[in-house]
Amino acid sequence: MQDREKVPTHRELAGIAEHLFEKADEDESLLARELDLIDPAIRRELLQSDFLNAYQVYYYFFREAPGDLERERLILQPASALVQGVMMAELELMEIIFRLEDDRPVISVSDGEQFLVNYRGKDAYRRALRFIDDAL
Repeated sequence: MQDREKVPTHRELAGIAEHLFEKADEDESLLARELDLIDPAIRRELLQSDFLNAYQVYYYFFREAPGDLERERLILQPASALVQGVMMAELELMEIIFRLEDDRPVISVSDGEQFLVNYRGKDAYRRALRFIDDAL
C-alpha cells in the first residue's frame, strides 16, 4: 500500500492561510511568492479552498492583474468556485471564464451554454480577449 499525501485539516489550512496573509500584508505579488514556497500538496489545497479568493489564485498563476472589473468579480468569489469556473468578463454575448482543471488554470470563452475555446499559459486571458475580438 502506498503512502498517501498528508492532506492538512481545515484548521491547519486556516492557520497556514492566516500566516501567509500576515506575511503578505495585502500585497498580491508577495502572497504569490509565499505560495511558491509552501509544500505543493498544501498549496494545491489552498488554491481550491475558501481561504483564498479567485483573484488571488488568478494572480498566483498569471502574475498579473486583469482589468479592474474582472479583478472585482474574481475577488468576490472564493477559490473553491474555480472548480466550476468564475465569469471574469462578458463581452458581446460571450463570457470569459477562469477555472481550474486538473489543478491548472484555464481561461475559457463560452457562449453561455458551452465552452468555445480553452486557453492555457501566461497569455491565456489576452488570447481569450483576442478570440472574442476576432469573432466579432
